[in-house]
Amino acid sequence: MILIISQNHEITTTEVIKWLLKMGKSFIRVNEDEVFDIKTKEKRIYIESHRNCFFIDEITSVWYRRGGLNFRHVQYKNESININMNEYQHWLEDYIKKTLESKKHINKESNSDVNKLLVLEQAQKIGLDVPSYFLASNTDDVVLDKTIIKTIGGNPRMENIIKDSSGMMYTTVVRETENEDFFITFFQEKIEKDFEIRSFYLNRKIWSTAIFSQNNEQTKIDFRKYNDKKPTRKVPYDLPKDIEEKVCLLMQSLDLNCGSLDFIKSGDKHYFLEINTVGQFLGPSVTCNYSLEKEIADYL
Repeated sequence: MILIISQNHEITTTEVIKWLLKMGKSFIRVNEDEVFDIKTKEKRIYIESHRNCFFIDEITSVWYRRGGLNFRHVQYKNESININMNEYQHWLEDYIKKTLESKKHINKESNSDVNKLLVLEQAQKIGLDVPSYFLASNTDDVVLDKTIIKTIGGNPRMENIIKDSSGMMYTTVVRETENEDFFITFFQEKIEKDFEIRSFYLNRKIWSTAIFSQNNEQTKIDFRKYNDKKPTRKVPYDLPKDIEEKVCLLMQSLDLNCGSLDFIKSGDKHYFLEINTVGQFLGPSVTCNYSLEKEIADYL
């Protein structure tokens, strides 16, 4: 039985499931709105939500896409009992999650949020080219128009700042100085690129896509600022073999067997930028005819 941990309406998950259905494989999809009760049956651990139920020893492979396993805590009238039982349940939940992660898997909930600073340090140790970067709480050492600003971790979305809306923090070029100090921020050298590269990694296999974002002012700095009227050109691309070998070493050192990696091609160099373990990959998959959804289904 295949276990898929995802979110409601997550389209990438649905596309992989279509392949599993075609292959006639049994699977369980767990979404973020499910809360499981931990039970025992036949001396085995059995968990049950309003939608799914299964013995954990029946699971043969796990795909952690997004979200996570949530458990209901039993409540007692006596508060001291509650405190003790919550502690005991924590260890039981930990056992369940670690047992599932020990199965054949694609990604893990426990390391799905990678630390960008540690990733960049590790990439440099392995020998990948990384644009120079530094942390600062002011713009005293920033070279204007030649430095970009990015988030330290992940791609946080600002939900509901305005009613029924959301926003994303994009990569931005620093054009002017600030008069006051601010929270410690990630600054990086602005690389003049030939094009960007998005590489999808799965168990030592790599599929790369060249993204010609510099051909449009709207996408020049951050290709995620999509231009629907003039879509960015994307084509299949092969990273040099030595770069692919270093990517494999990097992912193994971080205990990751799947993820999307971003590069910039500039002259004869490929600059590594970051890893997104749960990023979207359907776009490059369709554009380049990679069928990554089938690759994931096959692996599971």
